[in-house]
Amino acid sequence: MSETSTGEVAEAAAAVATGNWRRAGIAGAAIGVVAAGAAAGVALERLTVGRGMRKKARLALDAAGPYGSLRGVPGTAVADDGTELYYEVEEVDPEVAAPRRRRMFGRKTPAPVTVVFSHGYCLNQDSWHFQRAALRGLVRAVYWDQRSHGRSARGAAQAGPDGVPVSIDQLGRDLKAVIDAAAPEGPLVLVGHSMGGMTMMALGAHYPEFVRERVAAIALIGTSSGKLGEVSYGLPVAGVNVVRRVLPGVLRALGSQAELVERGRRATADLFAGLIKRYSFSSRDVDPAIARFAERMIESTPIDVVAEFYPAFAEHDKSEALVVFEGMPVLVLAGDKDLVTPGTHSEAIADLMPEAELVIVPDGGHLVMLEHPEAVTDRLADLLARAGAVPAAANVGTYGSTAGSTAQPGG
Repeated sequence: MSETSTGEVAEAAAAVATGNWRRAGIAGAAIGVVAAGAAAGVALERLTVGRGMRKKARLALDAAGPYGSLRGVPGTAVADDGTELYYEVEEVDPEVAAPRRRRMFGRKTPAPVTVVFSHGYCLNQDSWHFQRAALRGLVRAVYWDQRSHGRSARGAAQAGPDGVPVSIDQLGRDLKAVIDAAAPEGPLVLVGHSMGGMTMMALGAHYPEFVRERVAAIALIGTSSGKLGEVSYGLPVAGVNVVRRVLPGVLRALGSQAELVERGRRATADLFAGLIKRYSFSSRDVDPAIARFAERMIESTPIDVVAEFYPAFAEHDKSEALVVFEGMPVLVLAGDKDLVTPGTHSEAIADLMPEAELVIVPDGGHLVMLEHPEAVTDRLADLLARAGAVPAAANVGTYGSTAGSTAQPGG
């Protein structure tokens, strides 16, 4: 962390402490990004073009980028606290999938395998764009938005002065509600990125018999089973200590002044773009349209939701729940330069699941499924074949080819 950025963190904290919300809305907005897949206190590259030109470039990327445009049949599940959870279903297309098998008279056609995708913190179901495009028509798939994200409603249990904190356990119950509504029968393959992987672990912790009965395989991408409070975000010790000390209080304070802070976020769009790129991607040559797509998803998450969810990660510990997934095909995948959920966390998961396939993607950041879609989809397609969700020879589309894949098996 540079001296300048460390000072910005301290300035934001001081502004909040003294009630100077206008200053906090600008300086503190940058800090909020740490929980959105970025972190406060990074030295940004100096931009050489004017703000107006950069704004025009962002608008052009928004207009031209096809990412996040895929839609399925919408549905709504209701969580145990009454929160409405939005999901979309895509069915198998007989013309895309393998030829239909002949059915014997009197035998009921078994329910198809359903692949359920759970997204990460401050993202939404569109973060699976490339995998969705590649698998479309080949498998029955469910994509859903976590509570308070995307098109899902704000968490009912978190509303009002008596609201309870969000927990990873609650997200696990939410996933169960979505499955009950969108895939009430048949085998399941669960795929989760970051917070989505933690959500799957919570499902296993609360519903072990359900998992053993219904789940055929899982994929845990860029996630963690615990000890997230020890993550350094790529910062030196001094910077990490500052962030850990001030961030929880600053986020709570900023969340209570959401409207003002949102204006600050818009005013500091360039700062956000640099932070998001730094903590979402590792590749220097990431497509600007993809970077902007990620930026839009994170921007769309209100600051009070960022603040609401952040404490849940420090409390998350689901290492013991992993035992419920033993005996099934498991993929554990991470980028080797992920600063948010480092690859060592995926290695720790794999150590607890000796039969799991561990894949580390070189030059991969936290949003590895957007940054290296061909590597992620290639390994995911193999998992689906092992689970019987697709034929082994199925063509999973543009991003399913092994050509150009840089994924390497883990140690």
